[in-house]
Amino acid sequence: MKVVLAGGTGFIGSALIEALLERGDGVVLLTRDLPAAQRRWDGKVDARLWNGKDPGPWAMTLDGADAVINLSGESVAGGRWTPERKLALIKSRVDTTRALIAAIAAAAEKPLVLVNASAVGFYGTSPQGDSTEDAPRGTDFLAALCGQWERDARDAEKLDVRVVMTRFAVVLGQGGGALAKMLPPFKLGLGGPLGSGRQPFAWVHIDDVVGAILFALDDARLTGPVNVAAPDAKTNAEFTKALGRALHRPAFLPVPAFALKLALGEMSGMLLGGQRAVPKKLLERGYTFRHPTLDGALASLFDKA
Repeated sequence: MKVVLAGGTGFIGSALIEALLERGDGVVLLTRDLPAAQRRWDGKVDARLWNGKDPGPWAMTLDGADAVINLSGESVAGGRWTPERKLALIKSRVDTTRALIAAIAAAAEKPLVLVNASAVGFYGTSPQGDSTEDAPRGTDFLAALCGQWERDARDAEKLDVRVVMTRFAVVLGQGGGALAKMLPPFKLGLGGPLGSGRQPFAWVHIDDVVGAILFALDDARLTGPVNVAAPDAKTNAEFTKALGRALHRPAFLPVPAFALKLALGEMSGMLLGGQRAVPKKLLERGYTFRHPTLDGALASLFDKA
């Protein structure tokens, strides 16, 4: 399979490339830093320069590709959500998606599938009940951001391309993602729940993020939004206790809600709220989670370390 990957130099993308290469797929990596990508992959992938928005020679790589994967987008946890920051978060997702759709439209032989990243933040803060893929969109900024991102990705359906929107939960893995930010205070014994700790905490192991994307590439029955979240639902307090156990550190120092609001402003809602995201479609289609339980997922990560 020939796979064109945008946003492949980050935490998820790097793990995904390893898995694609391991199973014998050809990878075209669209990147803003061509020399770094070439050094990192040393000829194993076909790295092409793009700026994430404008047409260029990179677009020709989509002609005849089997699949396109779009993981592009600045981290929502990169700072306070000022108006300027919000615009950057929107443009880093919308511009790249629209550029890819335009390249697909221009291709003589169109890819069979577009797998486009999204997040369980689509559901807003949903403290009560399960959020399956047919749950309505939330009303906060992150929900609106995911909604716009997914609407743009769905334009590929008009071109007879199967579209899968992978709504990621908090991704746990070594060397990046949310866990890299959590570990320092926990290792010092300063970890604890955020706010009340009763808010739902949707999580997923990096192995299952990669596994779900590969599953989406291969299973033509899978379309539309797909929750990429472990079936072992937890609250924030339960998660912090499990992380403390895995690290053999105490995890009882709560971070007051007012302190988070003061430090992070509107972005604090992402931490003080949450979603009980259920991977209904993946389970119905027969996907088997490699790390279905939180204790097992954390043990695998720290055993590796």
